[in-house]
Amino acid sequence: MYTMMLISYLLPERKETGGLIEGLNLSNFECSMASATEIRDFRIFVATWNVGGKTPNSDMNLEDFLLMEGSADIYVCGFQEIVPLNAGNVLVEDNEPAAKWLALINQALNKPHYNSIYASPDTGQGSKHSNNNTLKESKSPNSHHIFHKPALKVLSKNFRAESSLLKTCNCPIDSTHGDKRRQRKLRDLASKLDLGPLPVRRDGTGDELVELFDMSPYFSTGQVDYRLIASKQMVGIFLSVWARKELVPYIAHLRVSCVGRGIMGRLGNKGCIAVSMSLHQTSFCFVCSHLASGEKEGDELKRNADVTEILKSTQFPKICRTPNPRAPEKIIEHDRVIWLGDLNYRVALSYEKTRTLLKDNNWDTLLEKDQLNMERDAGRVFNGFKEGRILFAPTYKYSHNSDSYAGETVKSKKKRRTPAWCDRILWHGAGIEQLSYIRGESRFSDHRPVSAFFSVDVEVKRNFNNKFRKGYSCGVKRLEYEDFIPKRHSFYEF
Repeated sequence: MYTMMLISYLLPERKETGGLIEGLNLSNFECSMASATEIRDFRIFVATWNVGGKTPNSDMNLEDFLLMEGSADIYVCGFQEIVPLNAGNVLVEDNEPAAKWLALINQALNKPHYNSIYASPDTGQGSKHSNNNTLKESKSPNSHHIFHKPALKVLSKNFRAESSLLKTCNCPIDSTHGDKRRQRKLRDLASKLDLGPLPVRRDGTGDELVELFDMSPYFSTGQVDYRLIASKQMVGIFLSVWARKELVPYIAHLRVSCVGRGIMGRLGNKGCIAVSMSLHQTSFCFVCSHLASGEKEGDELKRNADVTEILKSTQFPKICRTPNPRAPEKIIEHDRVIWLGDLNYRVALSYEKTRTLLKDNNWDTLLEKDQLNMERDAGRVFNGFKEGRILFAPTYKYSHNSDSYAGETVKSKKKRRTPAWCDRILWHGAGIEQLSYIRGESRFSDHRPVSAFFSVDVEVKRNFNNKFRKGYSCGVKRLEYEDFIPKRHSFYEF
């Protein structure tokens, strides 16, 4: 009895008050365990260009088009009319122009290490550009090598990251049986990309096989190297997605879907290519489309119908054994959606009235009559999508190799079209901020290219292995080793 009283005196009972035990703050511990994810900022560059059926030559330099000085984490490049939209190309697809565009993009993203179509892009570095947004002739002595019989499949395979790894499901539930295989592929990929050894976790969940990198170095102006994530051609529409090599291990659930809306409402001279993927814990969908043409009254309804059918018919194949928000099957179900392309919406004014307003730089009045704005405001198309403010001149239609709109000269009157903002970039979903929305000034096509820079929130799993390192912050209170040591029991050792 005396012994028990002595122990009780030496070790007094601790009082629990609202999750707090004297000398031990459990709320901090619970906070650290509950905060399984955090939000990180990534930069995405998106560009769309209708190239009017023209094939690029070896002197074209896309560094300005891709705004390399910004150094995005992901590049999304969409083209329309990479081949003339004649019956022959609709029935038999010509891949050579797509291969040339792909090679030029790789050359711009990974310059100066690109020497030929068979040269490994593994050592590529990013390059800077001037503020001028026009395309320049390449000064590289090796630039002509990229067009030695380019084959789209060969180039795609050479530039692409480990495709079988990107197409896998790395969800915790579905990854149990493939952990060892995925772990081996990740290590092989790391060696190919010169990432160094990737530490592996022991909890058996697919997304936690590789430790999270500290992303801060990749926003700096140091070495930049990009890998092709996906590329797809459908007649004249061509879409490619590129990412920094450091991000490749965290990209999964890669799928592609195409919807034809051209001849007979089915063929691919019009329609869309959509790419679905996940980055860390966030799902993305990039849609590149070319909608119905025409500036007659009522043609905008055809374009509305194209958008409706694309949203309805685009179906990504199932990749997970169980329903998973990171691998949605429909466009609108993704966390972040970016829609780009020649949407072909016109200005609902006469040519003469439009030209008068353009001469006065009265773009606000013109934009009030922009069909896309009018149809969106009426709730007939792109419900829930957003678009940045347009601060540039209409992108269509220009005379050949000229800064004049078609119809301004006697020679071009036959090809006259009312100037319009046909080329657009929209987005859907939370956590997307548009940083810029501009057009380029290349005379290569009768369209001007349009690009946008986005800051996008991505949900990233925290690294629990380093949870309790000294000075870790969980957003409520700074946790120190001392926080876990009962104040009255200094004989505890850590």
